[in-house]
Amino acid sequence: MEQKFIEVSATPSNPNWENMIAREEELYKKANDVRSDFERDYDRILYSNAYRRLKHKTQVFFLPKNDHICTRIEHVNNVDATSYTIAKSLGLNTTLTRAISIAHDIGHSPFGHKGESILNKLATSEGLERFWHERNGLNFVDNIELLTNVNDEEKNLNLTYAVRDGIISHCGEIDEISLKPRTEYVNLETDYLSPNQYAPYTWEGCVVKISDKISYIGRDIEDAISMGILDKNLDKLYDLLGISKLENINNTNIIGDLIYDLCVNSSPEEGLKFSDKMYEKLSLLKEFNYKYIYKHQCMKPSERYFELVLTEIFNTLNSAYDEMNTLNKLLEIRSFYPKVIDSFIKWISCYWNIETDRTNLKNKILYDMNKKSDYSKAIITYISGMTDSYAIETYNDIVKY
Repeated sequence: MEQKFIEVSATPSNPNWENMIAREEELYKKANDVRSDFERDYDRILYSNAYRRLKHKTQVFFLPKNDHICTRIEHVNNVDATSYTIAKSLGLNTTLTRAISIAHDIGHSPFGHKGESILNKLATSEGLERFWHERNGLNFVDNIELLTNVNDEEKNLNLTYAVRDGIISHCGEIDEISLKPRTEYVNLETDYLSPNQYAPYTWEGCVVKISDKISYIGRDIEDAISMGILDKNLDKLYDLLGISKLENINNTNIIGDLIYDLCVNSSPEEGLKFSDKMYEKLSLLKEFNYKYIYKHQCMKPSERYFELVLTEIFNTLNSAYDEMNTLNKLLEIRSFYPKVIDSFIKWISCYWNIETDRTNLKNKILYDMNKKSDYSKAIITYISGMTDSYAIETYNDIVKY
């Protein structure tokens, strides 16, 4: 297939190249390092704890007994594969799409999008800014995640602008018939105020944004069929897809058609786009998923449980706030919740301004304990990094008496 986007790809010949590879500070370099900037980003994300925890975070279905049901880490790998295929076909930088893809959901909370809405509810009840996983993902790679460098110092990931932008710009819950990158080089930390406020800065970021939607649409259908959720609505799905009931409905067929249609109909002039027919089908598939999968009655009991779990963890830790005496307050309740308190103190000590041993830490002080809002924000961030199972374990430790 013709590589129609090769002249606008993220390469040194692109006029925005220096902006794309900009970092907050220069990374250390080994004399024998053969990696490009985006390859280094990919590795830094891959080795981070936040990426590793995605394997135990909900995509759609909570704690399925079937090991073949999609988890969050499988989803990001599916996006990686989809965006690679599209980018390679169009002549774009596949290394950049891969780095954005594996990082794009790094800010997701436990329990999927329901967990995200619960943390947002807790945040806004405390007068904090809205919690949204794209913003949280940028916060994690910029401020939270730590890697040990060659000098035995723990520092933040310090990723390139193009990858950071792809993380906060990836929102796939929108319906654009054509997508092009923006031209503005905005401050991602201060200028980005809401999901989908800006298009991605690179064509590669746009590819990941569309690949996110392509990847979850078909995979969620396949999982729902495996779990029997769609038994009563399969006829509707066959009609929507326009295939015989003798054929199998699977993710491969659905995403294959979407990828091919996108590659054929896209151009730098027209943007990344589907044919009218395929765009309509994609929109109808999304409507189908929301009606018959995401809002299915079987989801309700677990969603009520998620709210109980996350709210209780937040309230327990939030009750210990006492300005610069907060550490002592936490230690006072430690006898009741030893695992919870020990884990939280170990985590927050990396980021607060209460005197602790920071010998090897070279990251920013994020939370001023003279501000209640900073403490509450820290708890939200701490909870957002939990896996489903760890959140439940933490909750059980709190309510064991």
